[in-house]
Amino acid sequence: MPSLFRFLIFVGILGGLAYGAVFSLATFVDLKPREITVTVPPDKFFKNH
Repeated sequence: MPSLFRFLIFVGILGGLAYGAVFSLATFVDLKPREITVTVPPDKFFKNH
């Protein structure tokens, strides 16, 4: 049973580190919004029967 507790603690620590990494990326990284223009050819508007 002690090995199960060690495993659960290890998985919990890894999960906490992953959560901290995602949280820090979301908090400290500033994204710059930019405009994207995509040209769609007119034949994509019509269904091919």
